Amino acid sequence: MKSLVQSRSRESDVPVYLKLAAVTMIWGGTFVAGRFLADGLTPLLAASLRFLLASLALLLFMAVARIPLVRPTFRQWRQLALLGFFGIFFYNLCFFYGLQLINASRASLIVALNPAVIGLASWLLFKERLNRIQVVGIALCLVGAGVVILGRDPSALDGSAASTWLGDALILGCVLGWGVYSLCSRGLNQALGPLHTVTYSIVLGTLMLWATSAVRGEVSLEALLDLQVGQWSSLLYLGMLGSALAYIGYYDGIRQIGATRSGVFIALNPLTAVILGALLLDEQMSGAMYLGGGVILLGIYLCNKPFARARKRGIL
Repeated sequence: MKSLVQSRSRESDVPVYLKLAAVTMIWGGTFVAGRFLADGLTPLLAASLRFLLASLALLLFMAVARIPLVRPTFRQWRQLALLGFFGIFFYNLCFFYGLQLINASRASLIVALNPAVIGLASWLLFKERLNRIQVVGIALCLVGAGVVILGRDPSALDGSAASTWLGDALILGCVLGWGVYSLCSRGLNQALGPLHTVTYSIVLGTLMLWATSAVRGEVSLEALLDLQVGQWSSLLYLGMLGSALAYIGYYDGIRQIGATRSGVFIALNPLTAVILGALLLDEQMSGAMYLGGGVILLGIYLCNKPFARARKRGIL
């Protein structure tokens, strides 16, 4: 009887797995869309437009779903502003500026450090327990990223090593920004709910981006009218799919099967970016990037492997 229940549970989880796979593959595509935009738009304007579309999509979703907006306290507003700064403003400036200097495949492999960095930070800051397999997984992620970063060819878009180093540093800034966002959103996710936390932080981050764009004089009707169909398509992909619907799908997956099991699918993110980068942007992969990327994917798998044994024991 127990095995029959577990079998039915696995079958019922299949739609959730498919949804999470689609979400993480969409996120992999954001690197290609961002690289495509990097040549035609300033990073600040590209980020501003992306998250304007994301904010509108999230607010429209909540209106259609008739989800009332909760009222954060003053302290929660300050926390949300912190999330908006690091997770939206800072992350996306690093993202678009970095993609002006290195290709999408390389950037995605560096950003794949996120699960390992978050796990390590959780251990250091919140004393969360790590077993030996997770420690090995984190170490492999760090080693793999080191191989990717130290393997210089052929990712510098202008051919200079200095540009590659700067691009790598900026994409590592994405890892820092997302780490702060993930760790500092824990309490708010419990108090406000994931959807409200994401929506408020994105709206606040969008306001920061547009305010900075206005101060720097990068917002103009002429710039918007000059956008080509391909650029609008990339922006819609980044804003609607990669920044709004994907967040909704991912957090719904966490609600259904938990954060640990959902995290396994993060491995599809860099894999998708590498494949799409080769197919759509004709990006070349070096031997170091293949080796480092494989080590990172193995590390991500080991970071999330414990759930398999727990599930066999009926814990998950």
